[in-house]
Amino acid sequence: MRRIAAVATLALLPLAIAGALADPASAVPDPVATVDCLAQAAGDVTSLVDPASPGVPAEVPGVACLAP
Repeated sequence: MRRIAAVATLALLPLAIAGALADPASAVPDPVATVDCLAQAAGDVTSLVDPASPGVPAEVPGVACLAP
């Protein structure tokens, strides 16, 4: 059983090294979609204060547009 584990470890070692050396994935947001989303969120100022719970801070409009 030890020999199988050693062979499996040696077989997966190059994949682990390649994964460690690979560039990290990065998302590129679409600028047109971001501007469109921000334009729609600009009219959402009325949702800044929730009448049911005024002490709880609300999410600022447009923050969700910045995530890729």
